[in-house]
Amino acid sequence: MSTILIIDDSPTELHLFQNMLEKNGFDTLVADSGEEGVRQAKASKPDCILMDVVMPGMNGFQATRKLSKDAVTATIPVIIITTKDQETDKIWGMRQGAVEYIVKPVAEKQLVHLINSVMAR
Repeated sequence: MSTILIIDDSPTELHLFQNMLEKNGFDTLVADSGEEGVRQAKASKPDCILMDVVMPGMNGFQATRKLSKDAVTATIPVIIITTKDQETDKIWGMRQGAVEYIVKPVAEKQLVHLINSVMAR
């Protein structure tokens, strides 16, 4: 079974993504900040990470960059999830090490398909 780490500062979003993924057979871990997400990723080495962008402290771009530069976590695919539908955010996220980008609100089937696709690469 694949483990997905969800990093988002919104308890509502964490709960929503966790329910979607668990219903579709994934194990989940959650972190409510970029800093906590980086710590959990290093400790648990999940199969994939869903990363919110706008968070206090270390934002999603900073956390993604940190993960992509660390030998322990560099191979874990990161999917940026944000409410911002701007091409510049997509490009910026990819430059930081993200492999995909998806905009909230996220449809369950779309999210599951994207995660499976990313992990199959």
